[in-house]
Amino acid sequence: MSRRILILTHTGRRDAMAAAQETCLQLRAAGLVPVMRRQEMEHIRREYGGVAAPVEVLDHDVDLDGVDLGMVLGGDGTILRAAELVRGSDVPLLGVNLGHVGFLAESERADLAQTVHWVVGREYTVEERMTIDVQVWLDKQKIAHTWALNEATVEKSDRQRMLEVVLEVDARPISSFGCDGVVMATPTGSTAYAFSAGGPVVWPEVQALLMVPISAHALFAKPLVVAPTSVMALEILARTDADGVLWCDGRRSLDLPPGSRVEVTKSDQPVRLARTRQTPFAERLVRKFELPTTGWRGPVKGSEAELPAIPVAQVQTVEPHHIQPREETRP
Repeated sequence: MSRRILILTHTGRRDAMAAAQETCLQLRAAGLVPVMRRQEMEHIRREYGGVAAPVEVLDHDVDLDGVDLGMVLGGDGTILRAAELVRGSDVPLLGVNLGHVGFLAESERADLAQTVHWVVGREYTVEERMTIDVQVWLDKQKIAHTWALNEATVEKSDRQRMLEVVLEVDARPISSFGCDGVVMATPTGSTAYAFSAGGPVVWPEVQALLMVPISAHALFAKPLVVAPTSVMALEILARTDADGVLWCDGRRSLDLPPGSRVEVTKSDQPVRLARTRQTPFAERLVRKFELPTTGWRGPVKGSEAELPAIPVAQVQTVEPHHIQPREETRP
């Protein structure tokens, strides 16, 4: 049976649709079956008059269980949207960057043909990226339950008023202050919104959670790095009647009235990313942010730093854990 590759693209960009056309042609030529979502396929048909090669339609001809890999053509936003689709399945995502920084992507637009070659030859490994579970409580009632790959951010909804919050880790208060918001992130999200807010860069293999205040009016409002088993929480204080808004990966939002409580923990459901090369994260960091490294001389011969990096092994699949949204009474 031919392997099926799901093509996910940003159909609002002509270059992304052109890349999808090329990818479908190259996969078909190699004997693989390209799969697309109906809506994206129809956008390409309207733009080009048809799809360059025969494709199967997801959820009509095949479901996710029959897909071997997802190729995502676009920027980090497109990859985050694709993560919503495949999370809970065994399908890994391989990103081809058509955006700007593209930290989640594995290759660039110029490497598209080579990337397809790697996919055809199964020349990739799969790593699991931590996600976070996000619960929102109000008046002892759970009013929302969602997740994020990068971050869950609580922001002020009124630009003229600060948001008064109190931070908590493992059922212990840390500090309260006025701010523009707070980012609660994974290591993957440490190079996204948390980075812009002044948080630390955390290597993806590090198991940790981050809490980063945004423009806090306080003497102690430093980024916090806590254990992956910790429970991070934020409560919106009612003393100013300022409302907040919760954003998860910049895609899903929820209004937060005063008195709302947001709890963030490590999720049991990771997102699987495919890697075609064993590029150290430090090298990716330098390349993506164009960091200056002039003057670097390297480790001393014979030191531990000179030892070659251990290749990333194929990661074992975590059994999906489906969470059914429901309203609960908080003890």
